[in-house]
Amino acid sequence: MPAEPSSVAERGESIRGNYPPPSASLVAPAVRGRIIWSSVVLAAILMLATLPGRTQGLGLITEPMLADLKVDRITYASINLWATLIGSAFCLPAGWLLDRFGLRLTTTAILLLLGATVWAMSGQAGGEMLFTYVLLTRALGQSALSVSSITAAGKAAGPRPEMTMGVYSVLLSIFFMIAFVVVGGIVRTSGWRTAWMQVGLALLLGVAPLTFFILKDDFRGSGEMTAAPAGAGLTLAQALRTPVFWVFGGAIALFGLVSSGIGLFNEAVLAERGFDAGAYHSFLAIMAIVSLPGQFLCGWLSKRLSLSRLLGVAMLLYAAALAAVPVLQTKTQLWIFAAVFGFSAGMIAVVFFAVWSLAFGRAFLGRIQGAAQMLSVFASSLGPLVFAQCHARFASYTPLLLTLAPVVLLFGIAAWLTKIKPLPADNMP
Repeated sequence: MPAEPSSVAERGESIRGNYPPPSASLVAPAVRGRIIWSSVVLAAILMLATLPGRTQGLGLITEPMLADLKVDRITYASINLWATLIGSAFCLPAGWLLDRFGLRLTTTAILLLLGATVWAMSGQAGGEMLFTYVLLTRALGQSALSVSSITAAGKAAGPRPEMTMGVYSVLLSIFFMIAFVVVGGIVRTSGWRTAWMQVGLALLLGVAPLTFFILKDDFRGSGEMTAAPAGAGLTLAQALRTPVFWVFGGAIALFGLVSSGIGLFNEAVLAERGFDAGAYHSFLAIMAIVSLPGQFLCGWLSKRLSLSRLLGVAMLLYAAALAAVPVLQTKTQLWIFAAVFGFSAGMIAVVFFAVWSLAFGRAFLGRIQGAAQMLSVFASSLGPLVFAQCHARFASYTPLLLTLAPVVLLFGIAAWLTKIKPLPADNMP
């Protein structure tokens, strides 16, 4: 047994080494476990609450809203592009606020603002304020609240976050599948205004109070803040000077660009290969279902393989799927493509959620994940534009897919070769 450290300096080193913090013993492990896992579930609910600020969420109301407000699609596409680009910049101040004022108060404030925006959006009489509403939902939902969710999950996950973030990723998939069905059903039966008003009220009267009373700034249950001392984590500036940030951030931003472009023009991409709308819907279902085992397997394998190797494998599979699109001919080939595409996407999601706290610690996790999320949102906003421009020039998506596949592969190779040196454990048990 190692001797107990006697000096303040030695005690500080032990906290960053193998000794548990003195406060950790004040709370039973079972209680700490419940706090951590309830926080992970709440973090997944927070990501679900970003629905009105996401492309898929706005897509649920786009057609009836445009018809109601008498806004044409070209105008709305321009509104959406600029709102997304400008909104991505909100990731950085959101990260700073989370680190400065804590998770609970900052996240509750974001939820109240987002809920009020969605509720007000449901009552707009014309399209004059549409840009403002879309910008605010993008900035508060897709950007700021996403950073809150990932930061909450990352801080709760502990010094080895991979498996916990795998569970978090699976919960996201399940929650969003349910939400698409429920909100889509309300839109069809009661209209987009009723659906959006109910979503806004759910944020204001449900998720915001839940967050205020349940979300912890302390995941040990000891009454102390989880923010680590400066020496226990890298600052944003230090993280930006590492290859890990740019390799992982760049790989996941590239994934966002490709998936957003293919996601928006999925039916057209498959129609180019001779597949009908029925095959398109089956493709979406298979991809969503297979992403779940991809997330589970990635979380399980993370105990045995580094995140660098896992991201390298995932990007290799993703590149192979992209390169295979131009040669798809049969439905069997399409199902295989959908399975590979969804499986690799599930793996990439887990890596994205897990890598930041593992590589950079939790002292400045909000700022670092804010910067990473900004990269992802910015690239995702450009994806549909890049795909549309390619089709306009070549009357086909094939040239872009064959260009993107080797780029994705190169990022996979870079990820495989990148070494992640986990920081010594900070003051989390």
